[in-house]
Amino acid sequence: MAADAGLLRVLLAAALVLAASALVRAQPVNSQPTARTTPACHAAALAAMQRRTQVAAYYDLKLALVSGKVFEWRTGQPLRLVLRGAVQVAVAQSTAYAIDGDNRLIGWSAGSDHHEVLLDDTVWVAAGDSGLLAIRCDGSLWRRAAPGTEWAREAGTAVHGWVGDGADYYVDANGALFVRGKAHRGQYGDGKLAEAPDWTRVATDALAVVAHTGHALYLRRDGTVLGTGGNRFGPLGVHGYGDKADAWGSIFGGATQIATGSRHSLAIRRDGSLWIWGADEGLLPKRVLAKVVAAAGGLDDSVALTADGAVWNWALGQAPVRLTLPPPGR
Repeated sequence: MAADAGLLRVLLAAALVLAASALVRAQPVNSQPTARTTPACHAAALAAMQRRTQVAAYYDLKLALVSGKVFEWRTGQPLRLVLRGAVQVAVAQSTAYAIDGDNRLIGWSAGSDHHEVLLDDTVWVAAGDSGLLAIRCDGSLWRRAAPGTEWAREAGTAVHGWVGDGADYYVDANGALFVRGKAHRGQYGDGKLAEAPDWTRVATDALAVVAHTGHALYLRRDGTVLGTGGNRFGPLGVHGYGDKADAWGSIFGGATQIATGSRHSLAIRRDGSLWIWGADEGLLPKRVLAKVVAAAGGLDDSVALTADGAVWNWALGQAPVRLTLPPPGR
């Protein structure tokens, strides 16, 4: 009898364990998969995790991360589900990237269903014309110049960075902003147009940086958005408009996130409002959408994700359009 009671207790305990396991696996649809944010990760890596991109655009190729699902599309085409369980996305001209829940950097050719693990222990990534920048769990910054080439360690700590068309940037744990690459359009913001061979510090008190075709913006700790570089179409607003700016200049205030495309830029304020300026939008920032949690700029359009999980995509000078996500299970 006692043996039967003991067996019953064992079976009951096992059932409870299985039930708990099932509850863990059966997360709500709107939950965000959590990556391995272990205490072993450096403080810089933890800071980088807070600025993971949920939408990405590079010319006409776009990605959106909604409840752990990665959707891919090109301008004028329907969205398709390409990956599940992701925590960040990034995109280059013909290649897409994501970090999964195990902190693995995954890459695939646009339109393909074949995914490849490129780097492990990765907490943040940026992609662009000149390659990839990745921050790992120990806070170090790594770069890969082209597909198939070796990864190289670039800096001991980084909290953010960006791959521009010709100049790359990163922010270290102390808020110093560094740049390396072309300088002919004023990309360094130091008043010179001379390219340096190594990473060069060009600003302080930075939180994040974005860049595109010959221009760059960084977000200062006080919420001010500053920009430098080429400004023929207005991605820097009135600062150096018509040609270029060779020094960092203030563009916008009260921002928490920034984004830029080929010819325009965007910023999200603390209240969730999205502001835009540049080609076909005007030189002065204007409010275009509310309750926005992420934004990105492409060649001549913008992408945004709102707090309700809706994905928006619209051409410059037009009103935001809500896109239709594929039905669940597809």
